[in-house]
Amino acid sequence: MKKIPDHIQNVYFIGIAGIGMSALARYFLHRGVSVSGFDRDRSELAIKLETEGADIHYVADISQLSTAPDMVVYTPAIPEDHAELMHFRNTEVPVVKRSEVLGYFSQQMRCIAVAGTHGKTTTSTMIAFVLRACGLDCTAFLGGIAADFDGNFVAGKSEWMVVEADEYDRSFLQLTPDIAIVTSMDPDHLDIYGSFDEMRASFLEFMLKVKPGGVLILHENVVSKFDAEMTDTFFGDLLDHQIVMLTYGERDNFFKVIDVRPNEEGMRFDFYYATYRQLIKDVRLPMAGKHNVLNAAAALATAAILERKKHWNCEIRLDEAAEKLRDFKGIKRRFEIVHRSEKLVIIDDYAHHPAELLAAISAAKDHFPDKKLTGVFQPHLYTRTKDFYKEFAEALSALDECILVELYPAREQPIEGVSSALIFDLVESKAKYLTTKSELTDLLRTVDPEILLLLGAGDLDRMIPEIVNKIAT
Repeated sequence: MKKIPDHIQNVYFIGIAGIGMSALARYFLHRGVSVSGFDRDRSELAIKLETEGADIHYVADISQLSTAPDMVVYTPAIPEDHAELMHFRNTEVPVVKRSEVLGYFSQQMRCIAVAGTHGKTTTSTMIAFVLRACGLDCTAFLGGIAADFDGNFVAGKSEWMVVEADEYDRSFLQLTPDIAIVTSMDPDHLDIYGSFDEMRASFLEFMLKVKPGGVLILHENVVSKFDAEMTDTFFGDLLDHQIVMLTYGERDNFFKVIDVRPNEEGMRFDFYYATYRQLIKDVRLPMAGKHNVLNAAAALATAAILERKKHWNCEIRLDEAAEKLRDFKGIKRRFEIVHRSEKLVIIDDYAHHPAELLAAISAAKDHFPDKKLTGVFQPHLYTRTKDFYKEFAEALSALDECILVELYPAREQPIEGVSSALIFDLVESKAKYLTTKSELTDLLRTVDPEILLLLGAGDLDRMIPEIVNKIAT
């Protein structure tokens, strides 16, 4: 890890308005550090940073800098030939990745890190919410906009931090947590890893980054992804590193969810801590979907560990944490109900992986069992679409009506033959449509949805006001 300067007065961010970078920028703003940076778009996040004191420009032009920074932070989404990145690398100014800064913080503080192909944003936000509600004033770096905090960064005064551990570009390997949670481990980012075996190896490396005496909390399905040889080696490594591994899920685990049941407010379930035979009855979660119950189970498992690790002096109680969950308000774009009327319910969900699509669709069906379910999916990234178009089609086939719009490329260049049509051709819904964003609202008026599920990590959410105006009135 590169050395982070001891006394920082001015930080410059390349790609400042990304969800992860903006959280880090907010940390420095909170500390009274001068923050400036570049981003391509003056997005909602960028505007909010400006109102908080950040100086942002939107053309890659070094001449716009008024003061030389003490440190430059960039994100792996920035290409290596970016003009500003190349400029600073030819200076004496330290140039570090966002993950390296978070890694430095994790060494200086007590750290709870949440990794996983999916579920990490909701789980890390739940953990931060529960800990703060129970009196532990933790800092949090989140990968989504939390309704309870009105943002993706929470400034705390205790020695504890909660951080989303991103597997993209192997960023999570910079962290050294006291508690690590892994919610899932499915193939993704194969453009980075090359194969699932390589990705799995990186996850195992992350798990062994836990500090000696720390705790590793794994979803039961993560353990099932290990092969026999890997399992033997891994358990030996855990012993060598003095790391305790605990599991959670629906089967026989250290932490078990029981009697999961949906209701009008969200979900209810019982939570069992097997080691101490502690049963928490009727936990209430104001979010739909069994996947969110499992995310909540990871948060409660974290609270249980903090309660039992007396030398950490956290004064957290599991029963109180379970009670506080009923007040959790959720995260923007995570099964977010953005419109509700007698005629129509619109749900916005960030799902961009086949497993996430299945979870969102299942949650909608459980929550609205007697309604027609219409889904609009915007595929995210050419590489991901190429790798998983069959799995996307299989997941989307569970919809009553499936609508696909053009792919959202984000940081990528087109790949010949890869488009939304690859998925569309294999979808087996009762009704399916391939359209464009410009024609979407007209199509929606024709199909007359009852439950409308907007799916994808692109920019469909920007169309919500137009959709509500055109079809909900």
